[in-house]
Amino acid sequence: MIRTKYIKHSLNSWSILSFIFISLIIFPNLNILMNLINKPNENWTHIKTYLLNDYIINSMILVIFTGILTTIIGISLSWIISAYDFPGRKFFEWGLILPLAIPPYIAAYTYNGILDYTGVIQATLRNHFNIQLSQKYFDIMSMKGSIFIFTIFLFPYVYIITKSFLEKQSAALIENARLLGRSQLEIFIHVVLPISRASIIGGVSLVILEVLNDYGVVKFFGITTFSTAIFKTWFGMGDIDSAVRISAILLLIVFAILLIEKLFRGRKKYSFSNTKFRPITRKELKDVKGILAFLFCFAVFSLGFLIPTLQLAHWSLMTYKKILDIEFWRFTFSSLSIALLSAGLIIIIAIIIANYCRMNDNFLSKLYSKTTAVGYSIPGAVIAIAVIIFFIALDNKLFWLYKLIDKNSSKLVLSTSITMLIFAYIIRFLAIGFNSIESGFEKIGKKFSEASRTLGMNITETFLKVDFKMIKPSIISGFILVFVDILKELPLTLILRPFNFNTLATKSFEYANDEMIHEASVSSLIIIIISIISIYIFNKASDKEAS
Repeated sequence: MIRTKYIKHSLNSWSILSFIFISLIIFPNLNILMNLINKPNENWTHIKTYLLNDYIINSMILVIFTGILTTIIGISLSWIISAYDFPGRKFFEWGLILPLAIPPYIAAYTYNGILDYTGVIQATLRNHFNIQLSQKYFDIMSMKGSIFIFTIFLFPYVYIITKSFLEKQSAALIENARLLGRSQLEIFIHVVLPISRASIIGGVSLVILEVLNDYGVVKFFGITTFSTAIFKTWFGMGDIDSAVRISAILLLIVFAILLIEKLFRGRKKYSFSNTKFRPITRKELKDVKGILAFLFCFAVFSLGFLIPTLQLAHWSLMTYKKILDIEFWRFTFSSLSIALLSAGLIIIIAIIIANYCRMNDNFLSKLYSKTTAVGYSIPGAVIAIAVIIFFIALDNKLFWLYKLIDKNSSKLVLSTSITMLIFAYIIRFLAIGFNSIESGFEKIGKKFSEASRTLGMNITETFLKVDFKMIKPSIISGFILVFVDILKELPLTLILRPFNFNTLATKSFEYANDEMIHEASVSSLIIIIISIISIYIFNKASDKEAS
């Protein structure tokens, strides 16, 4: 009797919808592993014998060196901005986030254009200084070039997370170390790095996942990695079985990286022993030290945002009359529409799951919370293959219904529609929306909801009349973050988009891939401008939420 009452109490629209959404996230990815039981074909034998080692080695080189370099740059900048005061600090505090507004694949072809024979650097050296150097000194289309692009445009992940952590630390730690005679370098190594370990690892993990997810940079630079291999096997060979096997190996590598991250973080956590908290008192840097701090921040800001943005603006002025036609505005509208629609759906689903997890503190709610992060941990190309398999199977199951509605119906309906792409976006970016909503719920607590329930309101009424108004800044922040990520997404869109469907991201990549770099600048610049505006609104929403 008690058990029956518990089930009736637990079963409501929030729990049922949460179960459905979580199931839809899990099933496609399970298909990847399930398809491994199929007998391998000749293509897979060839790939395993001659190509697989290259995929693994190249991917690991990119991951390791990008991870190391983003760690160095991200930590140093976060410490300089948090602990010191120097000319331009307030600007660089948010300006160093702006490289995230430029997708790495756009940065890749922009820098290639800057450094090639007809680019601004070589042209200036030839025409104004009569200096002509070999092209090998300017060749960025290499492994080193890829590492540079990933480093300079992904370091903000480490910078943001570490800076946010350092700004919340007590000044007593630093002051005590200074009283004990430690130098600034010793304080940084022996105090700052140990207490920031979890934040640093969290930021680097995001960088690594972004590198493994990338297709645009490695494809444009001609480097064979897992993502390019999946595309080549699927589109070039038409072999989905081998593409699934490559995806499964990449999936296992991702899970191994996440496990290593968990082990490195360990159980060590830093917390205050009392409630007296003072943020770090910034030390003023004067003369040479202040100039050096400014120059370091300005150099990174210039490489990661200023230079590529100015170059894209210059190219856009050269080509906008040729590019801005009806077709351009059509795929711009398509890009914004699908990003807005998908972001809206993701936030709705995130609210449902987050609210269920908040109201039910049990094993299932914890499992749901962890499962939402699965999609963001898995590279887009892997999710795309999983979704294709899932939707083809779904079409086969529903074929009788299609025939009932239309006798001339094709067997593939959902798997050739925009529905498949939106579904993939939901799997990939749900974690971003969920984390934002969950953070909002944690800040308001349960006391208002419980008071509302005591007065006779159900969960839905309580959410709409009480919780929604209180977590509105978190909803806006989550929506903006998801919207920007979808707008920039390339691998998922390239694989799953319907025939003759383009977005700003795919059009930029197609132009660049066809060596029409100047023509690619207009759509690229629009992505960057929208991203900058979104980052500004996000910061405003975050400030409002904090206050």
